[in-house]
Amino acid sequence: MKKSIKSIIAVALLGLVGAAQANDAYPSKTITMLIPFAAGGPTDTVGRLIAQSMSKDLGQQVIVENLGGAGGTLAAAKAARSPADGYNIFLHHIGQSTAPSLYRKLSYNASTDFETIGLVTDVPMTIVARSNFPAANMAELISYVKANKDKVTYANAGIGSASHLCGMLFQQALGTDLTTVPYKGTGPAMNDLLGGQVDLMCDQTTNTTSQIKAGKIKAYAVTTKTPVKSLSDLPTLDKSGLPGFEVAVWHGLYAPKGTPKPIIDRLTKSLQVALKDPNVVARFAELGTEPVSADRATSDALRKHLDSEIARWKPVIEKAGQYAD
Repeated sequence: MKKSIKSIIAVALLGLVGAAQANDAYPSKTITMLIPFAAGGPTDTVGRLIAQSMSKDLGQQVIVENLGGAGGTLAAAKAARSPADGYNIFLHHIGQSTAPSLYRKLSYNASTDFETIGLVTDVPMTIVARSNFPAANMAELISYVKANKDKVTYANAGIGSASHLCGMLFQQALGTDLTTVPYKGTGPAMNDLLGGQVDLMCDQTTNTTSQIKAGKIKAYAVTTKTPVKSLSDLPTLDKSGLPGFEVAVWHGLYAPKGTPKPIIDRLTKSLQVALKDPNVVARFAELGTEPVSADRATSDALRKHLDSEIARWKPVIEKAGQYAD
C-alpha cells in the first residue's frame, strides 16, 4: 500500500513538473487570435494591431482568424470549445456581454466558459447620417426624427452589433421607434449610408472617423460623456439633448476556460506591453480611441467589467424586445 501511495505521489509530482515546464516554455508555437467579425471591420482593426505587437513581445506569431456570423456568437462558441493550452485566444467587443440577453439559445456561457486576459480599448461611437440629411445639428436631428419617425431609416450591422446596441439606446432615449434596416456587417451598412439609401447610423469611431473627416457623411455627436480628441468639434449626446446617454464599445481579450493561470498572466503582460506600443497608441488615436490604462488591462478588471455589463444590458434588451433566435 505504501509503495502504491508513493507511486501515485511521484506520478502527480511529475505531472506538476511537466505542466510547469510547459508553462515556462510558453509560447513555443503560433498563437491564433479568433475575431468574431469579418476582416476590415472595427474589431478586426483593433485585433490586428494588438496581435502584431503581442507577436513581438511573445516571440511567436499571433495570427488572426476571422469567423463572422450570428452577432459574434459563432466565433465565441468556437473559442469556448478550443483547447485551453494558451494557443487559442479570443477578442470580442461589447457583444460578449449582450449575447446572453439577445440570444434565446447559446451553446456557451459568456461569463463562465472563458478565462479573462484583459480589457483592450473603449471605442466611442458617433451618431451619423447621410451627407444630405436635412438636420444641421443634434437639436434639429432630434426634432426631425420625432416628427418623421415613420420615414426615417436607421441602419445597423445586424443583431448584436455595436450599431444595433447603440440604436436601441438611442431610440429609447428619444422615446421613438424608427424603421430599422439590419445588414450583414458594418461595411454594407456604411456603404448604403454613404450612398444615401438609409438615413442614420450609430457606429464606432474606428469605422466613422475617416468618413466624417472626408465629409462623406454628416456627424452630429459622440456617445461618450467626454469629447473625442480626434473629433473635437462634435458635442456629446449627454450635453446636446439626451442627458445621461453614454455607450462605448469596449473590447476584451479571452482564452478558453481552464487555460493555466501562468499562461493567462503571460498573455496579460503581453497585452499590457502592446497597449504601450507607440504604433498601437498612434493608430488607435487615428481611429478615435486609445488603449485602456494598465490597471484595466488585467484579468480581474475584465471579469468585473464583463459581469457588470451583462447585468446592465439585460433590462435594455428586454425593454426593446429585439431578440435573435
